[in-house]
Amino acid sequence: MSNNSSLHEKLYIPSPSPHDPDIDGHFGAKDAQHRYGGRFVPETLMPALEKLRTDYEAVRFDEDFWKEVDYYYKNYVGRPSSLYFAQNLSKELNAKIYLKREDLNHTGAHKINHCIAQAVLAKRLGKKKVIAETGAGQHGVATATVAALFGLECEVFMGAKDVKRQELNVFRMKLLGAKVHAVESGSQSLKDAMNDAIRHWVTNARDTYYIIGTVAGPHPYPMMIRDIQSIIGWEAKQQLKAVEGCLPDKVIACIGGGSNALGIFNHFIEDEGVECIGIEAGGLGLDSKHGCSLEKGSPGVLHGQLTYLLQDEDGQIQEAHSISAGLDYPGIGPEHAYFKDNNIVTYNHISDEEAMDAFVWLSQEEGIIPAFESSHAIAYLKKMKKEDLEGKTILLNLSGRGDKDMNQAQDILATQFK
Repeated sequence: MSNNSSLHEKLYIPSPSPHDPDIDGHFGAKDAQHRYGGRFVPETLMPALEKLRTDYEAVRFDEDFWKEVDYYYKNYVGRPSSLYFAQNLSKELNAKIYLKREDLNHTGAHKINHCIAQAVLAKRLGKKKVIAETGAGQHGVATATVAALFGLECEVFMGAKDVKRQELNVFRMKLLGAKVHAVESGSQSLKDAMNDAIRHWVTNARDTYYIIGTVAGPHPYPMMIRDIQSIIGWEAKQQLKAVEGCLPDKVIACIGGGSNALGIFNHFIEDEGVECIGIEAGGLGLDSKHGCSLEKGSPGVLHGQLTYLLQDEDGQIQEAHSISAGLDYPGIGPEHAYFKDNNIVTYNHISDEEAMDAFVWLSQEEGIIPAFESSHAIAYLKKMKKEDLEGKTILLNLSGRGDKDMNQAQDILATQFK
């Protein structure tokens, strides 16, 4: 583990990015073919979004706000999260492999980062209730957790399919005092949960704060969640310099909506010689069911944003598939769409089978059981060519732990572990 003592004395405050959107939330130059992001929502939501934009901009670089957030990060969440040198993987791959251990956070994933900050903001705005959508349940658990901590009412919308495969997280949310709505419409997954959460917010915006769980949705959410999650890369950069005295050659993260990826990429994306690599859910294969919005999708509008979507020729959203509920989304955060078009980040994909193989591999090589989502990033590391790894320093975001996936893993791996 790296020494985190110096980071305990520092305060994370977001810094402006050269890739910040314009005032209306569009990523990309005005003459670009597509300007991703924006706010494609009912008129009734525009006042709430505009107020959220101005309220967030008022605290975005405010030291007092981030001191309050920092108190909970250090005393409640357990930040800074450790940077772990994976000695067994490193020996096997002939590279220096470092894991940013977001799985060690309270509630077991990176989601608690943006939930804490948004809950502090919600309290400042005088909101009494919070809502959230969730796929794998980690964001729902994190939202329910901060609601309990700050004395807020909480409702979580979750696809009925995900409710069944993530029973443990559903119970956690209820134990924490949240009301969980099983969404039966559509594909009964994350897309449909977000649809119902937005519908609820339209009629309850006056007293309700919507804690969106990723770098998606209408402006200012994609920028705001990226700002908050960038504490991951901010810490990792200082930690890696302390132990290696250098920058990584490659930074790898899985992508569903894309918050953990932007969180670790943001402080490396301008560094020469650093390649940022985002891994989508290849599912059953690109000619079958998958969640590869960037690789197989096209620009369109969903959930208040223009971004890459899985859709047919008529613009109807197609069902995404992943063994991981957190990557089972037919869209992507708009900043990722902008990065793809401008070749700023490298994107690739990993199949369900490869992810499960990596799930077992990391568990048995390092004694760390990753979430199915994080297993996609681990699988890409395992799949890389020897010449792309040899002698390199690799930073990988281990975005969550696998506790939530144990029931599903037990069923899938039953014959392997009799």
